[in-house]
Amino acid sequence: MVRRAPVVVVGAGLGGLAAAIRLAGAGREVTVIEAQDVPGGCCGTANLGPYRFDTGPSVLTMPGVLADTFAAANEDLESWLPLRRLDPYYRLEYHDGSHLDVVAGEDAMAEQVRALAGAAEAERYRRFRRLLGEMFDAEWPSFIDRDMTRLRALAQPYALSRLAALGGFRRLDRLVRRHLTDDRLIRAHTFQALYVGLSPRQALGIYAVVAHMDTVGGVYFPREGGMHAIPRAMAAVAEKAGASIRYGVRATKIETDASGVVAVRLDTGELLPASEAVVACDLPQAHAGLLPPGAGDWRLRRPKYSPSCLVLQFGLDHRLTGQAHHTLHFGKEWESTFTALAAGRPQPDPNLLITYPDSDLDAAPDGHATLTVLEPTANLLGGESWDRLTPRLEERLLRRLADLGYGDLTSAPRLTLDPPAWKRRGHSAGTPFALDHRFTQTAWFRPAGAARRVPGLHFAGMYTAPGVGVPPVLISGRLASERILETSR
Repeated sequence: MVRRAPVVVVGAGLGGLAAAIRLAGAGREVTVIEAQDVPGGCCGTANLGPYRFDTGPSVLTMPGVLADTFAAANEDLESWLPLRRLDPYYRLEYHDGSHLDVVAGEDAMAEQVRALAGAAEAERYRRFRRLLGEMFDAEWPSFIDRDMTRLRALAQPYALSRLAALGGFRRLDRLVRRHLTDDRLIRAHTFQALYVGLSPRQALGIYAVVAHMDTVGGVYFPREGGMHAIPRAMAAVAEKAGASIRYGVRATKIETDASGVVAVRLDTGELLPASEAVVACDLPQAHAGLLPPGAGDWRLRRPKYSPSCLVLQFGLDHRLTGQAHHTLHFGKEWESTFTALAAGRPQPDPNLLITYPDSDLDAAPDGHATLTVLEPTANLLGGESWDRLTPRLEERLLRRLADLGYGDLTSAPRLTLDPPAWKRRGHSAGTPFALDHRFTQTAWFRPAGAARRVPGLHFAGMYTAPGVGVPPVLISGRLASERILETSR
């Protein structure tokens, strides 16, 4: 008879909560251990006086994945977490003064392209958009929404040949340039390589699906509470389904015997019996002490980390007029920015992501607002002295913001998150983007979702497959729960 002792989930981030919801919804006894006082993990929150900021992902795509997670506990997403689709999804501002709004619908988007780059490019865009859809249809069920823990998961000759025929194994930059000719359109469909920690010249064409997910599928935002409303709602659903969440305590050791996982030890001295454990926290740090002997993964012997970022979050004493929720300001330079990142140096002319969540009215006092500015940077392995570099980058960024029309923000309340700050928040190498997605860290080559030599030990989160981003992390939690439930049956 299969043991049905409790499942202990380490980490109340999106991956851990997704696993907890599904396990509790299936009737398993679940305890979630979270070192912080609130849920969310990487999808965190911070306060600065009367201002509240999201400190994690700002882009939510594929809301159906989130809805499916809630449905596993017989709950409706809209009842717990109403979302709105952003309009535009992004505003792209170019150094020459032109701009492109990424909007819903093929016809509307083609008109945007026509106004920017002409009728011929608009027709090329329509064909390229269809290609993105075909790549997504080939890739999603076979490689993203699928458990890559076992090597045989890669043995899908039809899916692989289909992706190859569509250009999925070309470099992303070359793939997009085969179909689009205007450099501004090319940037609009290759900047997403930064999400997977690579330059467009390094990333495989398969990551064009990221452009499909946000430029075609749409970008969403909670109607209230900002992005941190997502883990708060997920935690409430998990508890309603029967899971217990313990905040402010830390798991210190996964205990095992010859049969596999038997307990999880806490920093309080308690020993929680467990037949399975889901480790959903920073994986390299977990390997440094939390995990038992035999849980090592050869894929983490020489990890290649994504670049990091410098984030400045401002409390504004006024509201902005005509500002999109997400604005990407592209610098004049392009290739040199990625070259500098790869070399661990500051970018000479960085591309900026600015988030202005004007619909999140509770994030600031009446008549005030918040503004978040993200500049990609090297991680802590780049060798820079951040005590000296951060003030220099802050000063340069403040000048850039003034030049872009955001005014003088030097005296505005400001929260700064640089690579050392990300390290203090528990992110290895000082990057909140985990491992990059080069070929040797993709799919089966990414750290496994289950420990081969320790029965009952599973992993979820952005270090495992499918990888970085809200939908992939939610999927990782689902895959962990499915393995556990399959073993129980």
